[in-house]
Amino acid sequence: MTLPLASAAAGLGVATGIVRLASNVTTISDVAPTLGILLGLGVGIDYALFIVNRYRNDLREGMSVRDSITTALNTSGRAVVFAGITVVIALLGMFLTGVQFLYGLAISASISVVFTVLAAITLIPALLGVLGLRVLSRRDRRELAAGHGSVAGSSPAAQANTGFRRWASTIQRHPIVLATAGLVVLLIIAIPVGSLRLGTADQGNDPVGTTTRTAYDALAKGFGPGVNGPLIVAIDMTASPLVGGNPTALKPLAAELASDPNVASVVGPMPNADGTAAVLRVIPKTSPQDVATSDLIKRVRDDIAPAYQAETGNIIHVGGSTATFDDFATTIQSKIPLFVSVVIGLSMLLLIVAFRSLLVPLVGAVMNLVSVAAAFGVVTAVFQWGWGSSLIGLGKAGPIEPFLPVILFAMLFGLSMDYQVFLVSRMHEEWVSHGRNDRAVHVGHADTGRVIVAAASIMVFVFGAFVFGDSRTIKLLGLGMASAVLMDAFVIRMLIVPAIMHKIGPANWWMPRWLDRILPHLSIEGGSIASDPVVTPKKGPVAFVAGKP
Repeated sequence: MTLPLASAAAGLGVATGIVRLASNVTTISDVAPTLGILLGLGVGIDYALFIVNRYRNDLREGMSVRDSITTALNTSGRAVVFAGITVVIALLGMFLTGVQFLYGLAISASISVVFTVLAAITLIPALLGVLGLRVLSRRDRRELAAGHGSVAGSSPAAQANTGFRRWASTIQRHPIVLATAGLVVLLIIAIPVGSLRLGTADQGNDPVGTTTRTAYDALAKGFGPGVNGPLIVAIDMTASPLVGGNPTALKPLAAELASDPNVASVVGPMPNADGTAAVLRVIPKTSPQDVATSDLIKRVRDDIAPAYQAETGNIIHVGGSTATFDDFATTIQSKIPLFVSVVIGLSMLLLIVAFRSLLVPLVGAVMNLVSVAAAFGVVTAVFQWGWGSSLIGLGKAGPIEPFLPVILFAMLFGLSMDYQVFLVSRMHEEWVSHGRNDRAVHVGHADTGRVIVAAASIMVFVFGAFVFGDSRTIKLLGLGMASAVLMDAFVIRMLIVPAIMHKIGPANWWMPRWLDRILPHLSIEGGSIASDPVVTPKKGPVAFVAGKP
């Protein structure tokens, strides 16, 4: 129990210090350290646990302490490095948005992941060497002392995963039914994502009783909800300056703005001294986060401003915090397709190189998107629809902050690929050894099921703890990540992915020979990559002899 916690704490301690130093040379958001701790604590425990679990299994099978450490680091340690790289790729993808606010978040989270990986592959092996057999239970040590550690089928390692072996056998017998059931459940959970609306929550979303919420409600009651987010209409009058600074010429514009059905009042115009610029404050009837307010901004920019410029030559600009946040959401939305495409593409390329397969990375990427969609569905239902929001101390429902889907996607996609790497690396190791897909999927599923479920459970509790924080942003990240990890590990990795791989068969490990020649050869299991069977899909059954197709 102590080893993963010590590793995560050590990695996070160093990472936090590095982030503090980095803040002297670049802008780091005040929420970035919290985000780094949230992600680093989760993955740090996961990575260490994965290595420790492999070490314990090898000890149970009768290997020496030294050989168990070597094997664990050369197999699970490699998988941890690959998993960490996929998470960092996903996080650094936030630079593609062109939004500087996200750069600091990406840097902070990436540093946390890098140092938790380093702690897992350096500190953990050292501690295992010190502790030796003491990482096993007393029963396991008695079994080893009695000479039962290497007996096939009856070893402590086999007995420890008996429940997962039974579950793996059930998946193998009924792949289509179980995979379909799992997909249906996740797609139902993802339904709310269809109504996801990006926007900036205001103080009206704060919990009742807070100072900010009380002030917001008092202003809204006395002057209307729009007073909490007025639009600043700035007019560049260089083309037709006001004579003597007299604002009379702007009265028709103010009247036209006031006639809009969603405008409560117009304050001004207020010209400068030489009459070359003027400002009007437009108070909407609706709150800053309301869709109708966004529509008002669009009407002023697309209808009123062009007509006024054509008539007078003067230029109208719409600003203020409400318009700024609206533009921010539009900018983020326009960059999401590129961001998602690059992150998925690079992650798939890394897994293609690691597993010498086209279908395994493709299945993993598609399933990652399903788990992300389901997580967004949960977030939308709670934060935008208001389902159960009072249970976690939220105020009224509101839109989802535009930068949060980008952060959530980067973190969730990276974590999902973690579990895909952990699961498939063990399958691939077995495939390289025996060349039988049914055995590879079954053994990989059974052997990693226990550690994936344990690691995911820890992550759910870690992320879930942030749901009860004070910040709406941190609550959203905590709930989104906790729900995604829960569904990804328990439904996708423990059910859908193994079922699909059983159904696909040996074609799981197929890759065109020309592509195999041009891609670099990296082994995620530490064995010789040259021994990998290259399987070409054929009609009818495929026989395997001596590990070769």
